[in-house]
Amino acid sequence: MVNRHQVVGIAKQVKGTLKQAAGKATGSRRLQVEGVSERIAGKVRKAYGDVKDKVRRVL
Repeated sequence: MVNRHQVVGIAKQVKGTLKQAAGKATGSRRLQVEGVSERIAGKVRKAYGDVKDKVRRVL
């Protein structure tokens, strides 16, 4: 079962990827860095959701 943290994490990863691509297309280094950091934050959030889901299944 997918929980809220997993969904938010995936959404942040997608948003970060889009920001990074927009930064590359426009030459904006700041936008690229924001995209990378948002993608990483999304991966962390999704990993938290994965762990939370696994713990819930065990208990």
